[in-house]
Amino acid sequence: MRAPDNDEPGAGGGRKITVLIADDQPLVRRGLALVLRSDPDIEVVGEVGDGEQAVEAAHRLRPHVVLMDIRMPVLDGVRATERLTAELPACRVLALSTFDRDEYVVRALRAGAAGFLPKDVSPEELAAALHTVDRGEAVVAPRLLTRLIAEFVTARTPEPPARVPALSALTPREVEVLRLVATGLDNTEIAAAMGIGVQTVKNHVTGVFAKLEVRDRAQAVIVAYETGLVRAGGQGGGHGGGRGGGQAGGQAGGQVHIPNRSSRS
Repeated sequence: MRAPDNDEPGAGGGRKITVLIADDQPLVRRGLALVLRSDPDIEVVGEVGDGEQAVEAAHRLRPHVVLMDIRMPVLDGVRATERLTAELPACRVLALSTFDRDEYVVRALRAGAAGFLPKDVSPEELAAALHTVDRGEAVVAPRLLTRLIAEFVTARTPEPPARVPALSALTPREVEVLRLVATGLDNTEIAAAMGIGVQTVKNHVTGVFAKLEVRDRAQAVIVAYETGLVRAGGQGGGHGGGRGGGQAGGQAGGQVHIPNRSSRS
């Protein structure tokens, strides 16, 4: 492993995305590295076998993205993600797992992962996901997100949104912005739906993140569904108005993108 030049240009003229691979299976690590090295805009700067090594290597190599297996010895991927997002907030984590159980998805996103993909994604989907999270967006495989919403988050009967402590701190306008974020709209689309400026939307999103104590839109979406503000199919949980076609629930092919990280609102 070597410390990368994070400003090294890629084939398109922009910087290369530097990636650290963390997986406890050597064959999987080698396969992922071979796949990613076929993309001229991605540079694999290191491979490690457990979460503790991943944290140490990330501090030393400063990759743009860590490709993190969830189930690893010594320190699992979720706890390693928690440490990385706290200690190296500029480093993005894309979680991978053979076990696409719903609780793993929730734990990884809550820990600060920018996305979650099963290991059976195609090489093209994996490379595209790395480019997506490097741009500051979140990405989740559609089959995981739709099942998560339908079977895990909506399985319980939620409190009315107005009585949920996390949401009670929000203004009515912030609640509406959160609802539209959870349906998959970006800032420009939210501005159009609400008839306000994009900068005003950004200000509201920043306020929502601060009050909910979430890092990015992926975590905000979890809060919106768990509190019943948004339900499967894009239906609101007590606050009407605006658009909501359930875009966060799934898109044809590829992955579901949740635009913009918290630093960009």
